[in-house]
Amino acid sequence: MFMRSIEKDIHEHLSGETHKILFIWGPRRSGKSTLLAKISAEQNARIFNFEFLSDREGFQPRREILEELARNYPIILIDEVQSFPESTVPLKLLHDEYKVKIIATGSSELRKKGQEFDSLAGRYQELYCLPFSVDEISDNTPHKAYEEAGFVNQLREEVLVYGSYPEVFAASEQKKDKTSLLENIVESYILKDIVSLYELKNLKLAKDILTKIALQIGQEVSVREIASSLLANVSTVSNYIEIFIKNYILIPLPSFKTNLRRAVSENRKLYFYDLGIRNALVKDFRRLDLRPDKGGVFENFIVSELEKRRRTQRLSLSMYFYREYGGREVDVVLENYDKEYQCFEIKYESQKPTPVFPLPHTLKLVDNKNFLNEIRQVR
Repeated sequence: MFMRSIEKDIHEHLSGETHKILFIWGPRRSGKSTLLAKISAEQNARIFNFEFLSDREGFQPRREILEELARNYPIILIDEVQSFPESTVPLKLLHDEYKVKIIATGSSELRKKGQEFDSLAGRYQELYCLPFSVDEISDNTPHKAYEEAGFVNQLREEVLVYGSYPEVFAASEQKKDKTSLLENIVESYILKDIVSLYELKNLKLAKDILTKIALQIGQEVSVREIASSLLANVSTVSNYIEIFIKNYILIPLPSFKTNLRRAVSENRKLYFYDLGIRNALVKDFRRLDLRPDKGGVFENFIVSELEKRRRTQRLSLSMYFYREYGGREVDVVLENYDKEYQCFEIKYESQKPTPVFPLPHTLKLVDNKNFLNEIRQVR
């Protein structure tokens, strides 16, 4: 079975003395339920699926119910926790009163529709189960050292076109099988499920917004321009985008601000966690060398891999882009809590990087050959 990078953290949590609730977040179909089933088999623990009313009924804030739950299940596994946001109250009581181990997976935040729920502040830890990272794929794919270059090339082309959702990556090499799976994920989860969960009014608008963003990867995104082109309200478009960010579809990359006047940008860049989803939206599954958007696609690839590493490795890093009035840019700036900066220039073909960032920093070029090694070195 495919070993996920967060499994070590999960096992440390289960074997340690902490009783904090462990939330595992990530988009649907990213492998969370598979991971939970693996833990269930290893620990002989029951999985409660909060999409089932019968499973939710066992988590009411009543002492006799929670006492029985804690007595019968020293380890509690919960799937689809976002389907029952009111569960924060019984989860808090289970943590405070009964000290049971709780692992809960979800595809979005617990708060929904502006409702107020009891806080779990200080009572939980978070991990992320996202589409496969290239590091995970490499670690789970045996290959000899002399095969590394060919493996990296093949991996790059696969992920740049079809992304790395587990079921898509594991599907047959038939193009129609992978594209069919991706179209299903877009239509059934990314659109219908999210629109239903948040009671959004316009499924077509949701898809049109995502498609507009898909056509602008690598560029700053103006919510006003998208709203104007779709004849939609600016606040509505902004709300839809924030929901896609909260549900691990889009990665926001804000502009790095310094007190130097030459830095400029009020807009964010938006990238996709998974390029298969992006390519399904624009209906283009050609090889990268045949595509005019090659540079933007590769840039999205590197940004998504850096974001996956930042989340799964729990790195204390913030991620930005930087642009000057003169137009010169740094594609990615990573900032740690000590205000140390790693800058990345992302180019599909190798070039000499040009220093632009005004503060002391390290500068690296990430290209189609060295990307795996450079991503692994991010700490």
